[in-house]
Amino acid sequence: MPAPEPSPVAPIPAPPSQQGAQQWASQPPALVTPQPVVSTSPSADPGASHLELMSLRLMRDKGVITEAEYLSAIHDLQESVGTNAPNEGSAVLGRWSTTLYGFVESDYIWDSTRSFNDLAGAAQVPRGNTQAGQNARVQFGIRNSRLGFRLRAPETHGIRASAQIETDFQGTTLPIANPDPAPSPVNPSGTEASFFTSPVLRVRHLNLKVETPVVDFLAGQYWALFGWGSAYQPNTVEIQGVPGEIYVRTEQLRISKTLKAYPVTVELALAATRPVQRDSTTPDGQGGIRFAIDSWTGVQTTGSTGTQIAPFSIAASGLVRRVSVDQYSASPKTTNDLTLSAFAVDGYLPIIPGSKANKDNAFSFQGEFATGYGYADMYTGLTGGIGFAPLPTPAGATAAPVYKADIDNGIVTYDAKGGIHGIQWTTYMLGAQYYLPGVDGKLWVSGNYSHISSANTHYYGTPAALTASEDWFDVNLFVDPVPSIRIGAEYANFLTNYVDGQHAINHRMQLSGFFIF
Repeated sequence: MPAPEPSPVAPIPAPPSQQGAQQWASQPPALVTPQPVVSTSPSADPGASHLELMSLRLMRDKGVITEAEYLSAIHDLQESVGTNAPNEGSAVLGRWSTTLYGFVESDYIWDSTRSFNDLAGAAQVPRGNTQAGQNARVQFGIRNSRLGFRLRAPETHGIRASAQIETDFQGTTLPIANPDPAPSPVNPSGTEASFFTSPVLRVRHLNLKVETPVVDFLAGQYWALFGWGSAYQPNTVEIQGVPGEIYVRTEQLRISKTLKAYPVTVELALAATRPVQRDSTTPDGQGGIRFAIDSWTGVQTTGSTGTQIAPFSIAASGLVRRVSVDQYSASPKTTNDLTLSAFAVDGYLPIIPGSKANKDNAFSFQGEFATGYGYADMYTGLTGGIGFAPLPTPAGATAAPVYKADIDNGIVTYDAKGGIHGIQWTTYMLGAQYYLPGVDGKLWVSGNYSHISSANTHYYGTPAALTASEDWFDVNLFVDPVPSIRIGAEYANFLTNYVDGQHAINHRMQLSGFFIF
């Protein structure tokens, strides 16, 4: 939230010298109207207790924060507010500060099928011979609006401590009644109206960070290291994550190191993250390395609002996890263990460079490739229709016993003989952005394509219900008519290819408005 720059404090006349005392008395200087002091430098008065409002840029210029603290704050905020980050308003008390940021979003969505809520993710498109696959849907929503706070303690002996609390309104709620049959009795909190008009506030990020001259530490919920966080998100009007995009935030303990030797920056990181299955008793392990050339920059917008000047970069990351799934039985006595892994490569390539001073005509590509077993939770809503088949019906029984899995669907499953298998997925995504000349980056177009496929879903379950592959593409137009206001329009195409050879298509058109603060 941009803060007004302080009014200059008028100088106070110097006391008269002894020689000029008579002149001072006979001709006193013109009266100076006192001006309110909007801000002073807390660095000069560490014990100051009055509350002040300053932008991050002004805090840096006045010495309230160091250059390193300023860059750390910009890094944390630009995903949501992009180039507005330096102007974000902060409440400063002494040498402590809290920065408020986020955006208000309003969405208007038409789908050709009844496949998705406002957030589509990588869910299946219903087959064309179903009720949901033959009828359209319209949704208005505000659930993707975002509100965040970044809290900062004063730097001490080169050690910087900060915390981040970021929320949106896409929290878990009871299923809406339509198109599913309404429960009996109907629960008012699970209605379609409450889903859209009374959305649930949820945590996106909640973490503490400690940056030292040696290494940096992060503890709490933040972007997974796998896929390298938000740095390579596609520029789209659609609510993320979109099909084929690694998009996950999770609880973690992370240690990282950034090495700068201009124009090259290298980042290395390791993290222990929340296990995909708590009964495995083993945290997931993630690691990555990222290489950037800081002198080779382009204009990049991640998501819908994160416009920034970004360098050429390439990143590699990996995931290793262990699961310990209950025996395939109605009354399990043992577990079956399995080690799973995945690998991802991401990159950003400025073709026609861009900078803060010149955003016109900037053109760039970004891309992501990933493959592995048992990592569907790294995507939004991806299961491929995979679950756990019913247990065989015992001789003489009228119904099959129920197997209650202690792991989410889509990660692993059992075959008919009771053998456990990780579900294989391979995905790739490509995107491009072009900023039109003559408008200083205020008008641009983007397009994205992604593909999801599996090498083994066809082995498990009913072919008519299982995904063999998914394809998705979109085209977008963005315009910033005035500062802090952004409007985006999108056409998107979702294609689900089922294992039995049938396919289903959904067309989506979306218009969204954003107030970025």
